[in-house]
Amino acid sequence: MTPWHAVVLTLHPAAFPGPLGVSLAGKALAEGVWTLETVDIRAYARDKHATVDDSPFGGGPGMVMRPDVLAAAIDATQGPAGTEEALILLTPRGQPLTQARVRALAQTPRVRVVCGRYEGVDERVIDARGLEEVSVGDFVLSGGEPAAIALIDACVRLLPGVVGAPASLADESFEDDLLEYPHYTRPQVWEEREVPEVLLSGHHERVRAWRRAAAEGATAERRPDLWARHTATKRHAN
Repeated sequence: MTPWHAVVLTLHPAAFPGPLGVSLAGKALAEGVWTLETVDIRAYARDKHATVDDSPFGGGPGMVMRPDVLAAAIDATQGPAGTEEALILLTPRGQPLTQARVRALAQTPRVRVVCGRYEGVDERVIDARGLEEVSVGDFVLSGGEPAAIALIDACVRLLPGVVGAPASLADESFEDDLLEYPHYTRPQVWEEREVPEVLLSGHHERVRAWRRAAAEGATAERRPDLWARHTATKRHAN
């Protein structure tokens, strides 16, 4: 079976594999379930100073990643002809990353991830190379590297054989547009707080119903946007 392949274009290749080299992702990487390639964007700079950024036209603070340098790195890392792949730019202005998109990316044989830096990337290279702009949240990072690690980790854990019990993926947060239900383990009483009685009943249907209700309640309270989508999907299905 061909391993899932992630290519990260970055100004800081030393940031990888980072957390991707440990735990489930690290074990799967060592076993060849997936592969990781890091590409130093600076290697495609065209002057002796390896310049990758410049001041923005129109003025303003900060610097912008040059389109010629980034385009050269993108063009040099294209996969073999006919290979299905995704080309993603991680940026706060992108579309929010969802579990549905993660599932699709995990089924895409090759994913290239561009880590933005500075004030951003010249818009022309985004348009010319068809970069899919993706955001991991409504906050700003120093660069795209932590976001790339999060995206890749989310994909890797969905690859066949990475998670020991595949059934455990079915009840996770964002499946069916619901947050996950609460979890409990031993001791049964901790700091005078008891485990809900239904979880001790051994009655599988009651436990399943309780967990479903708890997931729905948490979603409605904490993520009304997800709850609205969940209820809309249920209405459509009926």
